[in-house]
Amino acid sequence: MLALSGKARLWAPCRLRLCLFTAAGQLVTTGRRRILRLVRHWPWTGHITADLERLTQLPAPD
Repeated sequence: MLALSGKARLWAPCRLRLCLFTAAGQLVTTGRRRILRLVRHWPWTGHITADLERLTQLPAPD
């Protein structure tokens, strides 16, 4: 819930699971990295990518 903003923060847990687990994407492994590629035209791709960016900007716990 820390990463969510706007209307997404008010969604019920079942709706969040629906948005996250039905997102069309592809897991690509290159070298030692794994990259998640989401389809751009999917309705929730913007929410998911913005929330992941917000998570990376949170300070690391001590």
